[in-house]
Amino acid sequence: MAESEKRTPLGEFLRSRRAALKPEDAGVVSYGARRVPGLRREELAQLAGVSATYYTRLEQGHSVNASPAVIDALARALNLDADERAHLHELASPTPGKRRRPSRPATARPGTRQLIEAMGGDVPAVVLGRRTEVLAWNDLGHRLLAGHYAADAPDRPADRPNLTRMLFLDAHHRDLYARWQEEATRAVASLRVVAGRFQDDRELAELIGELSMRSPEFASLWSKHPVATCASGTKYFRHPEVGELALQFEALHLPDDSGHRILMYSAEPGSASEAALRLLRAKTTEPSEPARTR
Repeated sequence: MAESEKRTPLGEFLRSRRAALKPEDAGVVSYGARRVPGLRREELAQLAGVSATYYTRLEQGHSVNASPAVIDALARALNLDADERAHLHELASPTPGKRRRPSRPATARPGTRQLIEAMGGDVPAVVLGRRTEVLAWNDLGHRLLAGHYAADAPDRPADRPNLTRMLFLDAHHRDLYARWQEEATRAVASLRVVAGRFQDDRELAELIGELSMRSPEFASLWSKHPVATCASGTKYFRHPEVGELALQFEALHLPDDSGHRILMYSAEPGSASEAALRLLRAKTTEPSEPARTR
């Protein structure tokens, strides 16, 4: 009797990349009609230099702890980029039986808070936990990303802002992005990297489950398995107070295993976006109505 197929992150990722690879792009001569897009299992196995039986067991979740050499061979056969290759290695080296209980809420280190406050006059900055929860922000970061939240919201774990949840479920935050689809794809690709790196994170799994249930858009993107570290780039904002901005972002990962990172934004010198950011900075010093508590 054939073994039943187990759904594993490794198997799902391999299937998604195998389906996306056209035979002609892999140098495979195709004969006859194909029932499914992409490479067949036996074709990928041949390209990687492994047996079709072994590859099938790997994809179906019946073989674990494949050697790094086999994973590298599969990555080459699938034409994976550097981020996808690293993600494949993470998925192929799980830590079984150690899904941890919910931990105490993460906090930003005092030195990290001091650092983003020192940037506060010119650079919007936020400190993110591994699940994209906001652990701290300076005044300009708060005003740029979530002025409709109370300034002290990151200090209250029970209703702490989460940038990914807000992107898909908070209409105010969603409207902030002029290129929402681009931002959504980037957010899901980054979350995929984190999910592969921290496979035992229960709260992360719960966040992914919540978004998959409540947002069809998230579920659709998640099923496509985009993978990218998204350490830098440009974000396009449509801010309710100062209009359109194109801001460069840099994500600096802290040198520990926490998964925390500092997300910082800047504008091109002399640009309209710099002028808009300057105006927003001026508004942070003006008296205003208290933001509603979230």
